[in-house]
Amino acid sequence: MKTAAALVLLLGAGTAHAQTSVAFYGLVDAAIVVEDGGSAGRVTKVTSGAAAASRFGLRGVEELGDGMAAFFTLEGGTKIDTGEIDAAGTIFNRQAYVGLRGKFGALALGRQYTPYHTAMVSIVDPFNTGYAGSAKSLFPHSGTNIRTSNTITYATPKKNGFDGELAYSVGEQSRAAAGRQFGGAIGYAAGPLAVRLVYNNKNTDVAANGAAPGVDRSIGRNILLAASYNAGWIKLHSGISSDRGDNAAPLINANNPYGGVRPTPSLDGRSYLLGISAPVMGGTLLASVLHKDDRTRFNQDANAWGIGYLYALSKRSGLYAAYGHVDNRNGAGYTVANNTESGSGDTAYNLGLRHSF
Repeated sequence: MKTAAALVLLLGAGTAHAQTSVAFYGLVDAAIVVEDGGSAGRVTKVTSGAAAASRFGLRGVEELGDGMAAFFTLEGGTKIDTGEIDAAGTIFNRQAYVGLRGKFGALALGRQYTPYHTAMVSIVDPFNTGYAGSAKSLFPHSGTNIRTSNTITYATPKKNGFDGELAYSVGEQSRAAAGRQFGGAIGYAAGPLAVRLVYNNKNTDVAANGAAPGVDRSIGRNILLAASYNAGWIKLHSGISSDRGDNAAPLINANNPYGGVRPTPSLDGRSYLLGISAPVMGGTLLASVLHKDDRTRFNQDANAWGIGYLYALSKRSGLYAAYGHVDNRNGAGYTVANNTESGSGDTAYNLGLRHSF
């Protein structure tokens, strides 16, 4: 017993000296989702992560002295409706990285979020890219525009409200440019105002897609201008995304959800959003209107809008309800998505519960 007690004291002393902390965390989210308007007709289901993807993870920090620290995150996703891992063959598919931070900023390596995603969640979309009504319905917020593997990121220190970030995802192909993705952002946030300009560039020419050496055919570019203003009684959200080139704006549901002629992903388009979030009757009211301007010869424009209400039962648990609708033009194939699903029609309803730990 004395030996065990001494060991506990020794481990505790070592932890205190190194100032190391490791936390287990997670989020559990499930909703009743009704989708309508597609060729599949009305679909009713229980969905995991309609508001925010259900997840579990470990994050840790070790203080190294002189303002420097090592940090890591390992985060996996799970499906509450079935109990499965949300991406087969993975464990920490959501985030997996290690890094150093200090007076110079922060440097990290691994699977990480893109600057485009960070701006969409924190500034542009009042729905935080979840729920029916999410900006995902019309903005190119899916796939590698959200997170990338084999990624090196650098974030500057924040000074007088200004900061910047860079991200480079290595394609790991015989030709350096093939499969790579890079981007960056500069922004200002102080008081009620936040503004951010983001650039994203990806090359999906890889050998598996039949790309020849030296050929760069499938390059997509996204430029996002994001701004929000918090007046206390209401917060205003806005975003404009210019999306050009192959794979710049893939359809979130490419499976011909409305039947007939398969929709064509826009190679030259603009996405617009105006939204609000406001405290109402002890909860939070969310609303947004969106427009897709397809500048190709197909002219497949779309309008969308969403409304939602979040009610906190405690600091960790809450209820939510949301509605979203898309009006497609000229054979466009946009669907009402939520955080984890692409949607199967032009209308959707969510009623859910979420708990964080």
